[in-house]
Amino acid sequence: MKTIRLLYPDHISGGLETYYFGANLLQYILPENPNQPLIKVNITPPTETDEEKPITNGIKGEKEVLEGIRDAQKKLEQENPDKVITIGGNCIVSLAPFDYMNGKYHQKCGILWIDAHPDVSTINDGYPRAHAMVLGSLLGHCSESLTSEMKHPKFKPEDILYIGLQKLHDYQDKFLQTHGIHYKIQDKEFVSDEEIKQFMSKYDYILVHLDIDVLDERFFHSTYFANPNLVGDGAVGGKMKMDKLDEVLQLITQHSNVVAFTIAEYLPFDEHNLHKMFSKIKLFTE
Repeated sequence: MKTIRLLYPDHISGGLETYYFGANLLQYILPENPNQPLIKVNITPPTETDEEKPITNGIKGEKEVLEGIRDAQKKLEQENPDKVITIGGNCIVSLAPFDYMNGKYHQKCGILWIDAHPDVSTINDGYPRAHAMVLGSLLGHCSESLTSEMKHPKFKPEDILYIGLQKLHDYQDKFLQTHGIHYKIQDKEFVSDEEIKQFMSKYDYILVHLDIDVLDERFFHSTYFANPNLVGDGAVGGKMKMDKLDEVLQLITQHSNVVAFTIAEYLPFDEHNLHKMFSKIKLFTE
C-alpha cells in the first residue's frame, strides 16, 4: 500500500496568504514518516496583487484555482497512491484527491466532512471564494468550472456525513434541502459515535475532510474565527474542543478504512506574523 502526503498550499481559494504559510508549517507538525513521500502541488506564493485577481465564472482567481487542481490531479496520477494525506491550504484542496479516490475505489467511498460549515455555496450566492464551494462541487453542483475538472462520477447526497456543523445561512439550508443532503446542526451536541459508525459501515473506504475551524476559537487560536480583524460573511466558528476532535478521529480511524485524509484551513496567524517580522530584519536575510 502506497501512502503519499500531498502538500497543497492553495491560498487564492480562501483569500488569505496565511493559508499558504499554514500548509507549509503543517507539514512539520505531522509525525515524521519516511514511508510517506511528500509531493508538492505547484502553487504560486502569495503576492500583494492577489486581491486584484478577477472574478471569472463566479470564482475569484479562477485561473490560479484551476491550475492548482490540475497540478494536484497530475501528481496523483503520476504517483498512483492507495492512500493520500492532503496538507492544505483551504478547503478546495479536497476536490482533486477525493475525486481521485472515488475513481480508484469505484464509488465505494463515503465522506466524513468535519467542519463548522457545509461548503455548498454556489456561484450565485455572492461569495466568490472556491473554498466554500468544494463539497457542493464534489456532488456535481455549485460551480461548473470546478465540477468540469472532475474525472470520475460525482458523489451522492447519501455519501456525506457532517460532523461539527454549525448554524447555516438560508441559501445553504436551501441547497441541502433541495438536494436531499441529510444534516444536523451541532451547536448543542455533536453527532453520536453510533451515527458515525453506522454511516461508515455502509462504505468500504472513508474519506476524511478536517477543517480546522470545526474547533472552538476560544480554545484553539490558529483558526479564522480567532482573528478579530476578519469579519467574513457572518458564518460562525466551530464548537468542538481538541479532546473531542481527538476522540472523533480515533473513532473514525479505528473503525474504518480511511484512504484519504485532508487537513484544511489551518491559519497560524501568530506564527505568520512572527515570520513577517523577522523577514524584515537584515540579519536574517542577508
